[in-house]
Amino acid sequence: MADAIRPQPGIMDIALYEGGQSHIAGHNDVVKLSSNENPFGPSAKAKAAYARAAETLHRYPSTDHAGLRGAIGEVHGLDPARIICGVGSDEIITFLCQAYAGPGDEVLRTEHGFLMYDISARAVGATPVAVPERERVTDVDALLAACTERTKLVFLANPNNPTGTMIGEAEVERLAAGLPAQAILVLDGAYAEFVDGFDGHAGLVSRRENVVMTRTFSKIYGLGGLRIGWGYGPRAIIDVLNRIRGPFNLSGTQLEVAEAAVRDQAYVDHCRAENARMRRWLAEALAEAGVPSDTSMTNFVLARLGDAAEAEACDGFLKSQGLIVRRVASYGLPHCLRITVGDEESCRRVARAVAEFKGRQG
Repeated sequence: MADAIRPQPGIMDIALYEGGQSHIAGHNDVVKLSSNENPFGPSAKAKAAYARAAETLHRYPSTDHAGLRGAIGEVHGLDPARIICGVGSDEIITFLCQAYAGPGDEVLRTEHGFLMYDISARAVGATPVAVPERERVTDVDALLAACTERTKLVFLANPNNPTGTMIGEAEVERLAAGLPAQAILVLDGAYAEFVDGFDGHAGLVSRRENVVMTRTFSKIYGLGGLRIGWGYGPRAIIDVLNRIRGPFNLSGTQLEVAEAAVRDQAYVDHCRAENARMRRWLAEALAEAGVPSDTSMTNFVLARLGDAAEAEACDGFLKSQGLIVRRVASYGLPHCLRITVGDEESCRRVARAVAEFKGRQG
């Protein structure tokens, strides 16, 4: 009988997602630079909202998320009726795959794209397709060439994780215009707030019927521990997604804290400026040590070592110094280490350690 109980096709092909490491045995002063977290945490206003939420933990949350959707719409100039909220942007990605892909369908992503795209595609029995990038940058021509009559979703993180690179609005619009009629372009904007003056392609979403944008409160807002995300798209698509969304998928605490956070744009501006300052410094310090990286538009730097063996050795040396960064071999980048831009002290500490490692190699 046990042999007769089987999961749906595709599920056992999923490799378990592993988050960034948090602890190193024998080290009490660990610096975690592996998960692209905001080193400053959430804003004071978000923390105050979290404390207030303790008084209403016995109450069910709203099912329509009207308060948070209204706040997002007000801050970003978007129609709240075209916004959906989820448990991180991951849940929005899952909804899209559940609603629009299945056995026999294909879900496209770029070569080094976020692993959740493949996981969500396989979970519904669809086939994930990795499309080559050009020197770690999205290649729109390659994506368009990879589309077939089976293509249902095309996921593009812009800026991308783990490369940190970004393509311009005109190229994204060309991609959206060139997709087959049955396909939806999903623009993952998890790192959009780190780009000064960037709307995450919200304007493009507003103009088209085949584009959806996802966003998160986990990165610049410093709320990764609460898991809150949102999506913006055509009303018809958002209506479909809401039909499979659980009515209480977000708690009252999540909703209240996220609303306070999104209204505190002065804090977002501060975090963006500090990130840009230390990202520039870190990239230059690594380059001086002989470790190049592409221009990053995010809150991390993708450090390129000579080969996989050197990347592994460097990672081991950093761990011996109490520094945790992210190996990205699972993203097809075995010779690279993804290093979160931390506060100034953390950036200086990891830069010194990488320089020391390279010096020992020489």
